[in-house]
Amino acid sequence: MNEKYITVSQLTRYIKYKIDNDLHLNEVFLKGEISNFKAHSRGHFYFTLKDEGSRINAVMFALSTKNIKFIPQDGMKVLVTGKISVFEANGGYQIYVNDMLEDGVGNLYIAFEQLKKKLEEEGLFDQSKKKPIPKIPKRVGVVTAPTGAAIKDIISTIKRRWPLTEILLFPSLVQGEEAAQDIVKQIKLSENYEIDTLIVGRGGGSIEDLWPFNEEIVARAIYECKTPIISAVGHEIDFTIADFVADLRAPTPTGAAELAVPAITDITNYINQLQIRLNKSIQTKLTINKQKLKEITSRYIFTNPITIYQTKEMLFDSLLDRLKYATTNLITIKEKQFDRIKSSYIFKNPYQLLDKKSNKYLQLISKLETLSPLLTLKRGYTMTKLDNKVITSSKDTRKGDKLEIEFSDGIVKTEVI
Repeated sequence: MNEKYITVSQLTRYIKYKIDNDLHLNEVFLKGEISNFKAHSRGHFYFTLKDEGSRINAVMFALSTKNIKFIPQDGMKVLVTGKISVFEANGGYQIYVNDMLEDGVGNLYIAFEQLKKKLEEEGLFDQSKKKPIPKIPKRVGVVTAPTGAAIKDIISTIKRRWPLTEILLFPSLVQGEEAAQDIVKQIKLSENYEIDTLIVGRGGGSIEDLWPFNEEIVARAIYECKTPIISAVGHEIDFTIADFVADLRAPTPTGAAELAVPAITDITNYINQLQIRLNKSIQTKLTINKQKLKEITSRYIFTNPITIYQTKEMLFDSLLDRLKYATTNLITIKEKQFDRIKSSYIFKNPYQLLDKKSNKYLQLISKLETLSPLLTLKRGYTMTKLDNKVITSSKDTRKGDKLEIEFSDGIVKTEVI
Protein backbone atom coordinates (compact mmCIF):
# COMPACT_ATOMS: atom_id res chain seq x y z
CA MET A 1 0.00 0.00 0.00
CA ASN A 2 3.00 2.38 0.67
CA GLU A 3 4.14 1.95 -2.92
CA LYS A 4 1.89 4.76 -4.12
CA TYR A 5 3.64 7.31 -1.79
CA ILE A 6 6.76 9.19 -2.88
CA THR A 7 9.23 11.24 -0.88
CA VAL A 8 9.37 15.02 -0.76
CA SER A 9 12.72 14.91 -2.49
CA GLN A 10 11.24 12.82 -5.33
CA LEU A 11 8.44 15.30 -5.77
CA THR A 12 10.76 18.27 -5.69
CA ARG A 13 13.07 16.60 -8.20
CA TYR A 14 10.13 15.86 -10.51
CA ILE A 15 8.89 19.45 -10.35
CA LYS A 16 12.43 20.71 -11.01
CA TYR A 17 12.67 18.38 -14.00
CA LYS A 18 9.42 19.67 -15.41
CA ILE A 19 10.37 23.31 -14.95
CA ASP A 20 13.89 22.86 -16.31
CA ASN A 21 12.53 21.28 -19.46
CA ASP A 22 9.87 23.88 -20.04
CA LEU A 23 11.11 26.03 -22.94
CA HIS A 24 8.99 28.95 -21.79
CA LEU A 25 10.84 29.01 -18.47
CA ASN A 26 14.37 28.64 -19.85
CA GLU A 27 14.50 32.33 -20.79
CA VAL A 28 12.27 34.60 -18.77
CA PHE A 29 12.19 38.40 -18.87
CA LEU A 30 10.97 39.87 -15.59
CA LYS A 31 10.65 43.33 -14.17
CA GLY A 32 10.24 44.20 -10.54
CA GLU A 33 11.72 45.88 -7.49
CA ILE A 34 14.79 44.61 -5.64
CA SER A 35 14.52 43.87 -1.92
CA ASN A 36 16.67 42.01 0.60
CA PHE A 37 19.71 42.50 -1.63
CA LYS A 38 22.94 40.82 -0.50
CA ALA A 39 26.29 40.77 -2.29
CA HIS A 40 28.22 37.68 -1.26
CA SER A 41 31.96 37.85 -0.66
CA ARG A 42 32.44 35.38 -3.52
CA GLY A 43 30.77 37.78 -5.94
CA HIS A 44 27.26 36.28 -6.09
CA PHE A 45 24.11 38.42 -5.72
CA TYR A 46 21.10 37.19 -3.71
CA PHE A 47 17.89 39.21 -3.65
CA THR A 48 14.12 39.15 -3.96
CA LEU A 49 12.31 40.49 -7.00
CA LYS A 50 8.82 41.72 -6.18
CA ASP A 51 5.86 43.68 -7.45
CA GLU A 52 2.58 44.76 -5.86
CA GLY A 53 1.14 41.25 -5.76
CA SER A 54 3.97 38.71 -5.54
CA ARG A 55 7.66 38.03 -5.16
CA ILE A 56 10.31 35.58 -6.33
CA ASN A 57 13.75 34.74 -5.01
CA ALA A 58 16.61 35.53 -7.35
CA VAL A 59 20.28 34.62 -7.56
CA MET A 60 22.93 35.98 -9.90
CA PHE A 61 26.26 34.17 -9.90
CA ALA A 62 29.63 35.91 -10.06
CA LEU A 63 30.15 34.83 -13.65
CA SER A 64 27.23 37.09 -14.59
CA THR A 65 27.59 39.86 -11.98
CA LYS A 66 30.95 40.94 -13.35
CA ASN A 67 29.26 41.97 -16.59
CA ILE A 68 26.95 44.57 -15.02
CA LYS A 69 28.34 48.03 -14.46
CA PHE A 70 26.29 49.20 -11.48
CA ILE A 71 25.65 48.02 -7.93
CA PRO A 72 22.04 46.89 -7.33
CA GLN A 73 20.31 48.35 -4.28
CA ASP A 74 17.06 47.72 -2.39
CA GLY A 75 14.18 49.62 -3.93
CA MET A 76 15.78 49.75 -7.37
CA LYS A 77 13.45 48.77 -10.23
CA VAL A 78 15.20 46.46 -12.65
CA LEU A 79 14.74 44.38 -15.79
CA VAL A 80 16.24 40.90 -15.45
CA THR A 81 16.80 38.04 -17.83
CA GLY A 82 17.20 34.48 -16.58
CA LYS A 83 15.70 31.04 -16.22
CA ILE A 84 13.30 29.60 -13.65
CA SER A 85 14.38 26.55 -11.67
CA VAL A 86 13.79 24.84 -8.31
CA PHE A 87 16.21 24.93 -5.41
CA GLU A 88 15.87 21.37 -4.14
CA ALA A 89 17.04 22.10 -0.59
CA ASN A 90 13.87 24.02 0.24
CA GLY A 91 11.66 23.17 -2.70
CA GLY A 92 11.26 26.79 -3.65
CA TYR A 93 11.40 28.01 -7.21
CA GLN A 94 13.58 30.98 -8.09
CA ILE A 95 15.04 32.82 -11.04
CA TYR A 96 18.70 32.46 -11.95
CA VAL A 97 19.59 35.87 -13.41
CA ASN A 98 22.20 36.22 -16.14
CA ASP A 99 21.61 39.89 -17.04
CA MET A 100 20.12 42.89 -15.28
CA LEU A 101 19.28 46.49 -16.25
CA GLU A 102 17.63 49.23 -14.30
CA ASP A 103 14.13 49.65 -15.55
CA GLY A 104 13.80 52.63 -17.91
CA VAL A 105 17.39 53.91 -17.47
CA GLY A 106 19.91 51.43 -18.74
CA ASN A 107 22.85 49.58 -17.32
CA LEU A 108 25.60 51.82 -18.69
CA TYR A 109 23.93 55.01 -17.55
CA ILE A 110 23.65 53.71 -13.99
CA ALA A 111 27.29 52.70 -14.02
CA PHE A 112 28.24 56.15 -15.34
CA GLU A 113 26.35 57.99 -12.60
CA GLN A 114 27.65 55.74 -9.83
CA LEU A 115 31.30 56.10 -10.91
CA LYS A 116 30.88 59.83 -11.43
CA LYS A 117 29.55 60.25 -7.90
CA LYS A 118 32.31 58.10 -6.42
CA LEU A 119 35.16 59.94 -8.13
CA GLU A 120 33.63 63.32 -7.42
CA GLU A 121 33.48 62.52 -3.71
CA GLU A 122 37.15 61.50 -3.85
CA GLY A 123 38.06 64.90 -5.31
CA LEU A 124 39.14 63.79 -8.79
CA PHE A 125 37.03 66.54 -10.38
CA ASP A 126 38.24 69.42 -8.18
CA GLN A 127 39.11 72.50 -10.20
CA SER A 128 41.87 73.37 -7.74
CA LYS A 129 43.76 70.26 -8.84
CA LYS A 130 43.58 70.98 -12.56
CA LYS A 131 46.96 71.59 -14.22
CA PRO A 132 47.27 74.61 -16.54
CA ILE A 133 47.61 73.92 -20.25
CA PRO A 134 50.86 75.39 -21.69
CA LYS A 135 50.13 78.26 -24.08
CA ILE A 136 52.88 77.44 -26.58
CA PRO A 137 53.83 73.74 -26.30
CA LYS A 138 56.91 72.36 -28.03
CA ARG A 139 55.56 68.81 -28.07
CA VAL A 140 51.97 67.54 -28.01
CA GLY A 141 51.09 63.87 -27.46
CA VAL A 142 47.91 62.23 -28.71
CA VAL A 143 46.41 59.02 -27.30
CA THR A 144 43.85 57.80 -29.84
CA ALA A 145 43.33 55.31 -32.65
CA PRO A 146 46.10 55.52 -35.29
CA THR A 147 43.52 55.61 -38.07
CA GLY A 148 40.30 57.53 -38.41
CA ALA A 149 39.09 61.10 -38.60
CA ALA A 150 40.10 62.06 -35.04
CA ILE A 151 43.87 61.82 -35.47
CA LYS A 152 43.71 63.38 -38.93
CA ASP A 153 41.73 66.34 -37.64
CA ILE A 154 44.11 66.82 -34.71
CA ILE A 155 47.25 66.71 -36.85
CA SER A 156 45.88 69.01 -39.56
CA THR A 157 44.58 71.52 -37.03
CA ILE A 158 47.86 71.70 -35.09
CA LYS A 159 49.95 72.01 -38.27
CA ARG A 160 47.70 74.78 -39.54
CA ARG A 161 47.59 76.73 -36.28
CA TRP A 162 51.12 76.27 -34.93
CA PRO A 163 53.43 74.24 -37.23
CA LEU A 164 56.37 74.57 -34.80
CA THR A 165 54.79 72.02 -32.44
CA GLU A 166 55.94 68.40 -32.66
CA ILE A 167 53.15 65.79 -32.57
CA LEU A 168 53.69 62.34 -31.02
CA LEU A 169 51.03 59.70 -31.54
CA PHE A 170 50.50 56.99 -28.94
CA PRO A 171 48.25 54.58 -30.82
CA SER A 172 45.58 52.94 -28.72
CA LEU A 173 42.41 50.93 -28.94
CA VAL A 174 39.48 53.26 -28.26
CA GLN A 175 36.61 50.77 -28.44
CA GLY A 176 35.96 47.30 -27.05
CA GLU A 177 36.75 45.37 -23.89
CA GLU A 178 40.53 45.82 -24.09
CA ALA A 179 40.42 49.52 -24.96
CA ALA A 180 40.48 50.83 -21.38
CA GLN A 181 43.64 48.90 -20.51
CA ASP A 182 45.31 50.05 -23.73
CA ILE A 183 44.43 53.71 -23.10
CA VAL A 184 45.93 53.52 -19.61
CA LYS A 185 49.07 51.91 -21.01
CA GLN A 186 49.58 54.67 -23.59
CA ILE A 187 48.95 57.46 -21.08
CA LYS A 188 51.66 56.06 -18.81
CA LEU A 189 53.99 55.54 -21.78
CA SER A 190 53.61 59.18 -22.84
CA GLU A 191 55.17 60.39 -19.58
CA ASN A 192 58.55 59.13 -20.81
CA TYR A 193 58.68 61.56 -23.77
CA GLU A 194 58.70 65.05 -22.17
CA ILE A 195 55.28 65.93 -23.51
CA ASP A 196 54.00 69.45 -22.78
CA THR A 197 50.33 68.60 -23.40
CA LEU A 198 48.54 65.28 -23.93
CA ILE A 199 45.29 64.89 -25.88
CA VAL A 200 43.25 61.79 -25.00
CA GLY A 201 40.15 60.96 -27.01
CA ARG A 202 38.40 59.62 -30.10
CA GLY A 203 35.65 60.50 -32.55
CA GLY A 204 31.94 60.18 -31.93
CA GLY A 205 29.92 57.01 -31.38
CA SER A 206 27.30 55.38 -29.22
CA ILE A 207 27.56 55.22 -25.45
CA GLU A 208 28.84 51.67 -25.80
CA ASP A 209 31.53 52.84 -28.23
CA LEU A 210 32.63 55.62 -25.90
CA TRP A 211 32.47 53.48 -22.79
CA PRO A 212 36.25 52.85 -22.36
CA PHE A 213 36.52 56.55 -21.46
CA ASN A 214 34.03 55.94 -18.63
CA GLU A 215 36.13 53.21 -17.05
CA GLU A 216 37.57 53.88 -13.59
CA ILE A 217 41.11 52.82 -14.54
CA VAL A 218 41.16 55.38 -17.36
CA ALA A 219 39.87 58.11 -15.05
CA ARG A 220 42.56 57.39 -12.46
CA ALA A 221 45.31 57.23 -15.09
CA ILE A 222 44.29 60.69 -16.35
CA TYR A 223 44.17 62.07 -12.79
CA GLU A 224 47.58 60.65 -11.86
CA CYS A 225 49.31 61.74 -15.09
CA LYS A 226 51.82 64.54 -14.49
CA THR A 227 51.29 65.94 -17.99
CA PRO A 228 48.34 68.32 -18.49
CA ILE A 229 45.60 66.41 -20.33
CA ILE A 230 42.91 67.65 -22.71
CA SER A 231 40.03 65.21 -23.15
CA ALA A 232 38.43 64.99 -26.60
CA VAL A 233 35.84 62.25 -26.64
CA GLY A 234 33.01 62.12 -29.16
CA HIS A 235 30.92 65.15 -30.06
CA GLU A 236 30.06 68.29 -28.12
CA ILE A 237 26.99 66.68 -26.53
CA ASP A 238 28.95 63.64 -25.34
CA PHE A 239 30.27 63.71 -21.77
CA THR A 240 32.45 60.97 -20.31
CA ILE A 241 34.13 60.45 -16.96
CA ALA A 242 37.42 61.28 -18.70
CA ASP A 243 36.07 64.77 -19.44
CA PHE A 244 35.44 65.46 -15.75
CA VAL A 245 38.87 64.22 -14.63
CA ALA A 246 40.93 65.83 -17.42
CA ASP A 247 42.57 69.21 -16.86
CA LEU A 248 40.55 70.62 -19.77
CA ARG A 249 37.65 69.27 -21.80
CA ALA A 250 37.36 69.85 -25.54
CA PRO A 251 34.03 69.32 -27.31
CA THR A 252 35.68 67.46 -30.20
CA PRO A 253 39.15 66.21 -31.24
CA THR A 254 39.46 69.26 -33.49
CA GLY A 255 38.53 71.47 -30.56
CA ALA A 256 41.24 69.77 -28.49
CA ALA A 257 43.86 70.64 -31.09
CA GLU A 258 42.68 74.25 -31.07
CA LEU A 259 42.97 74.39 -27.28
CA ALA A 260 46.38 72.69 -27.29
CA VAL A 261 48.21 75.18 -29.50
CA PRO A 262 47.80 78.87 -30.30
CA ALA A 263 46.92 80.18 -33.75
CA ILE A 264 49.96 81.57 -35.52
CA THR A 265 47.88 84.54 -36.66
CA ASP A 266 46.93 85.31 -33.05
CA ILE A 267 50.56 85.16 -31.96
CA THR A 268 51.61 87.37 -34.89
CA ASN A 269 48.93 89.92 -33.99
CA TYR A 270 49.95 89.75 -30.35
CA ILE A 271 53.61 90.35 -31.21
CA ASN A 272 52.62 93.27 -33.44
CA GLN A 273 50.58 94.75 -30.62
CA LEU A 274 53.54 94.33 -28.25
CA GLN A 275 55.80 96.05 -30.78
CA ILE A 276 53.39 98.96 -31.08
CA ARG A 277 53.11 99.24 -27.31
CA LEU A 278 56.89 99.01 -26.96
CA ASN A 279 57.53 101.72 -29.52
CA LYS A 280 54.93 103.92 -27.88
CA SER A 281 56.44 103.32 -24.46
CA ILE A 282 59.94 104.14 -25.72
CA GLN A 283 58.73 107.30 -27.42
CA THR A 284 56.92 108.40 -24.27
CA LYS A 285 60.03 107.71 -22.20
CA LEU A 286 62.21 109.70 -24.58
CA THR A 287 59.81 112.63 -24.52
CA ILE A 288 59.68 112.67 -20.73
CA ASN A 289 63.48 112.43 -20.40
CA LYS A 290 64.04 115.14 -22.99
CA GLN A 291 61.74 117.42 -21.02
CA LYS A 292 63.61 116.60 -17.80
CA LEU A 293 66.96 117.31 -19.50
CA LYS A 294 65.66 120.61 -20.80
CA GLU A 295 64.46 121.61 -17.35
CA ILE A 296 67.83 120.72 -15.82
CA THR A 297 69.95 122.53 -18.43
CA SER A 298 67.80 125.64 -18.13
CA ARG A 299 68.41 126.00 -14.41
CA TYR A 300 70.35 129.09 -13.19
CA ILE A 301 73.29 126.98 -11.98
CA PHE A 302 73.94 125.68 -15.49
CA THR A 303 73.40 129.00 -17.23
CA ASN A 304 75.67 130.79 -14.69
CA PRO A 305 78.19 128.18 -13.49
CA ILE A 306 80.65 130.91 -12.29
CA THR A 307 78.15 131.63 -9.53
CA ILE A 308 79.10 128.42 -7.76
CA TYR A 309 82.79 129.45 -7.71
CA GLN A 310 82.05 132.99 -6.57
CA THR A 311 79.83 131.80 -3.75
CA LYS A 312 82.51 129.38 -2.52
CA GLU A 313 85.18 132.12 -2.76
CA MET A 314 83.11 134.42 -0.61
CA LEU A 315 82.51 131.69 1.93
CA PHE A 316 86.21 130.87 2.01
CA ASP A 317 87.13 134.52 2.55
CA SER A 318 84.65 134.74 5.40
CA LEU A 319 86.04 131.63 7.09
CA LEU A 320 89.62 132.82 6.64
CA ASP A 321 88.82 136.20 8.22
CA ARG A 322 87.16 134.51 11.14
CA LEU A 323 90.18 132.24 11.59
CA LYS A 324 92.59 135.18 11.55
CA TYR A 325 90.48 137.13 14.05
CA ALA A 326 90.17 134.14 16.36
CA THR A 327 93.93 133.50 16.22
CA THR A 328 94.83 137.13 16.94
CA ASN A 329 92.33 137.37 19.75
CA LEU A 330 93.62 134.17 21.37
CA ILE A 331 97.23 135.39 21.21
CA THR A 332 96.25 138.72 22.80
CA ILE A 333 94.46 136.97 25.66
CA LYS A 334 97.41 134.67 26.36
CA GLU A 335 99.86 137.59 26.27
CA LYS A 336 97.82 139.44 28.87
CA GLN A 337 97.70 136.33 31.05
CA PHE A 338 101.48 135.98 30.76
CA ASP A 339 102.01 139.64 31.66
CA ARG A 340 99.86 139.23 34.77
CA ILE A 341 101.89 136.22 35.84
CA LYS A 342 105.22 138.04 35.29
CA SER A 343 104.04 141.05 37.30
CA SER A 344 102.80 138.93 40.23
CA TYR A 345 104.50 139.18 43.73
CA ILE A 346 105.97 135.66 43.52
CA PHE A 347 108.05 136.53 40.51
CA LYS A 348 109.19 139.91 41.86
CA ASN A 349 110.18 138.72 45.43
CA PRO A 350 110.88 134.98 45.26
CA TYR A 351 113.38 134.99 48.24
CA GLN A 352 111.05 136.80 50.57
CA LEU A 353 108.44 134.07 49.96
CA LEU A 354 111.12 131.45 50.67
CA ASP A 355 112.02 133.11 54.01
CA LYS A 356 108.39 133.06 55.09
CA LYS A 357 108.12 129.39 54.26
CA SER A 358 111.39 128.60 56.13
CA ASN A 359 110.23 130.43 59.28
CA LYS A 360 106.96 128.58 59.23
CA TYR A 361 108.87 125.31 58.85
CA LEU A 362 111.07 126.04 61.90
CA GLN A 363 108.01 126.92 63.95
CA LEU A 364 106.44 123.58 63.15
CA ILE A 365 109.64 121.73 64.04
CA SER A 366 109.73 123.52 67.38
CA LYS A 367 106.17 122.49 68.15
CA LEU A 368 106.97 118.88 67.30
CA GLU A 369 109.98 118.86 69.59
CA THR A 370 107.90 120.35 72.41
CA LEU A 371 105.43 117.50 72.09
CA SER A 372 108.10 114.82 71.64
CA PRO A 373 108.33 112.20 74.45
CA LEU A 374 112.12 112.20 74.04
CA LEU A 375 112.28 115.73 75.34
CA THR A 376 110.32 114.59 78.41
CA LEU A 377 112.87 111.84 79.04
CA LYS A 378 115.72 114.35 78.89
CA ARG A 379 114.16 116.27 81.76
CA GLY A 380 114.51 113.20 84.02
CA TYR A 381 111.30 111.42 83.41
CA THR A 382 111.06 107.76 82.38
CA MET A 383 108.60 105.69 80.32
CA THR A 384 107.57 102.23 81.52
CA LYS A 385 106.40 99.53 79.08
CA LEU A 386 104.84 96.11 79.55
CA ASP A 387 104.92 93.91 76.47
CA ASN A 388 105.87 96.98 74.39
CA LYS A 389 102.85 98.89 75.69
CA VAL A 390 103.21 102.05 77.78
CA ILE A 391 101.66 101.73 81.27
CA THR A 392 100.56 104.77 83.19
CA SER A 393 99.36 103.21 86.46
CA SER A 394 100.73 100.70 88.96
CA LYS A 395 97.37 99.07 88.87
CA ASP A 396 98.19 97.91 85.36
CA THR A 397 100.96 95.60 86.69
CA ARG A 398 100.98 92.30 88.56
CA LYS A 399 103.59 90.40 90.46
CA GLY A 400 106.06 88.77 88.15
CA ASP A 401 105.47 91.16 85.23
CA LYS A 402 108.68 92.01 83.40
CA LEU A 403 108.84 95.71 82.75
CA GLU A 404 111.06 97.93 80.57
CA ILE A 405 111.91 101.35 81.94
CA GLU A 406 113.14 103.71 79.27
CA PHE A 407 115.49 106.63 80.23
CA SER A 408 116.79 109.28 77.92
CA ASP A 409 120.07 107.39 77.61
CA GLY A 410 118.92 103.77 77.76
CA ILE A 411 116.53 101.04 78.91
CA VAL A 412 116.46 99.12 82.20
CA LYS A 413 114.59 95.85 82.58
CA THR A 414 113.04 94.94 85.94
CA GLU A 415 110.47 92.59 87.47
CA VAL A 416 107.48 93.45 89.71
CA ILE A 417 107.88 91.90 93.25
